[in-house]
Amino acid sequence: MSPWFVASVALFVTCLIVSNIIAVKLFTIFGNPLPAAVIIFPLTYIFGDVLTEVYGYRRARQVIWLGFLCNLVAVGAIYAGQTLPPAGFWDGQAAYERILGYSPRLLLGSFVAYLAGEFLNAAVLARLKLLTRGRWLFSRTIGSTLVGQAADSAIFLSIAFGGTGTPLGSLILSQWAFKVVFEALATPLTYAVVGFLKAREGADVFDERINLNPFRL
Repeated sequence: MSPWFVASVALFVTCLIVSNIIAVKLFTIFGNPLPAAVIIFPLTYIFGDVLTEVYGYRRARQVIWLGFLCNLVAVGAIYAGQTLPPAGFWDGQAAYERILGYSPRLLLGSFVAYLAGEFLNAAVLARLKLLTRGRWLFSRTIGSTLVGQAADSAIFLSIAFGGTGTPLGSLILSQWAFKVVFEALATPLTYAVVGFLKAREGADVFDERINLNPFRL
């Protein structure tokens, strides 16, 4: 297996897990509250774009499920650590639970939103590549992000905060806009990485007959 593919997968999974850990921190930009995860989570979409563009939807589908599994392992380990009885001299249990603890709604929202957003992103990019005949990479990366990030933001925030009085509309819009702008600004980097990998790997997959069913492994 190509070391470049392995490195891309490792960075994808790392960005995913780290974003879920730091998501508890909230900050404001232009008066809109955002989780700290937005500074790194959009990178998973960039890596997802790169994987689909260079290696094809089939490989991207495998990586998305691998990311889901790794995230599940991380959440399970964090929860197991939380349930261990703390040492008598250690006073960090409350802080551990406050920062690393997850509510069932947040977990459900995170997992469902991740799968929906990533698979939509990969599927849209694969189809746009065929429609554009491999030209105009920016149209694929930004177009797929518009769809995937919209689904991710809407699903996560609706499940996690629906019925709590949180202004979902403005929160969803601000998160979606931030992620799309992030992707657009990163377009030169995406071009550079895609060009480098295509040259090194000698790969440029067109998914002409691929089944886009996310459960077909």
